[in-house]
Amino acid sequence: MKGQRSMIRRSSVSAAVQGSGLRRSLGLGLLVLYGLGIIIGAGVYVVLGHVIAQAGALAVCSFAVAGALAGLTALSYAELGARHPEAAGAAAYVKEAFGSDRFAQLTGFAVAVVVLISTATIARGTAGYAHAFVALPAALIAGVVVLVFTAVACLGVKDSVRAAAVMTVIELAGLMLVVSAGLAPVRDLQGPALALVPTDLDAWSRVCAGAFLAFFAFTGFENLANMAEEAKNVGRTIPRAILLSLGISTVIYMTVALVVVAAVPLNEAASSAAPLLSVIERRGWGISNAFAALALVAVANGVLIQILMLARLLYGMARRSLLPSGLAALSPQHVPVCATLVAGALVLVSTIALPFDALLRLSTTLTLLVFALVSVSLWRLQQRAPRHDLAFHVPRWVPVAAVLGSIGLIAAQFAFAELTR
Repeated sequence: MKGQRSMIRRSSVSAAVQGSGLRRSLGLGLLVLYGLGIIIGAGVYVVLGHVIAQAGALAVCSFAVAGALAGLTALSYAELGARHPEAAGAAAYVKEAFGSDRFAQLTGFAVAVVVLISTATIARGTAGYAHAFVALPAALIAGVVVLVFTAVACLGVKDSVRAAAVMTVIELAGLMLVVSAGLAPVRDLQGPALALVPTDLDAWSRVCAGAFLAFFAFTGFENLANMAEEAKNVGRTIPRAILLSLGISTVIYMTVALVVVAAVPLNEAASSAAPLLSVIERRGWGISNAFAALALVAVANGVLIQILMLARLLYGMARRSLLPSGLAALSPQHVPVCATLVAGALVLVSTIALPFDALLRLSTTLTLLVFALVSVSLWRLQQRAPRHDLAFHVPRWVPVAAVLGSIGLIAAQFAFAELTR
């Protein structure tokens, strides 16, 4: 009977997905660029200075710890994305695991709040680079960015993701430029300056505090699961895109963090809203404004992709009757325009109303809690409904380790806050 019920559930979900009005137009290459765009746009360009403020020269280790913990959750999302390829993402996973519409609805709302706050955080991060050109309030700059990219997100998904892919290439080029500018200082590192690995409890506490903030830089891989209804060969493509995006991002983050720590005095990097720009300025190449423009595109790219993800989340929840049905309406171009406009409006209000530091910490805490819930859902599904037919599945210890890692990182952050009072 359990097997029959499991087959019925899978059949009903498959029918719902097949009945979706979204088009399967995204291959592995575009999805990886999409994932890199949101991860990197929300990463070193925005939070590196804050991580250095917590961890100092150990910021490199903080990114390694955060990347490892994110990897565990990414494995959970990779299997869930293959099990249940739906735009509703975490809300769908919780519904399948616990069979509760109310629980799924609450999860969907929690994810929507996380994406909303994350997008507002990234939008605020544009100000650090935009101030190289205009002396306007940060909230105003961020608001204009949100309005522009909400309009772009109302285009067809393939056009939107292609635009995001182009900007992803630009932001990767910017990071390579930073690495090139900072290679000489890295080669000169020696003695105590090379102590990039924690050796005592105090050092580990600073690494964990930095890892808590650095974790925000890795959010975005989960967005790929919400594109499942628009991905080709979803059972293989989504897991691969998630893991490739996260793995490439981790290597890039650690390299860039090492360069900034080597090239810029720690107190300057920690207090700067644009620490990568400081590396370019110190090199004396005379391209500071050009790099600021490039970085601005990179961070704004994160806003576009997050709005795309939030719109698909609202659309997926509406299609499951967890939100008003009007949000499930599609334009003639198969774009959830109503959901996109609502997503943009919510992001705009949050961007203007909340300060950056509060946005960053709140976003990270909520993200870790949602990730823990998603991993619990996978653990429960693996127990109740094993799927040996999947193209991708993970060992049963993975979701357990992901839950412990997420909760542990939150606890470590609170412990560090108590120690530094």
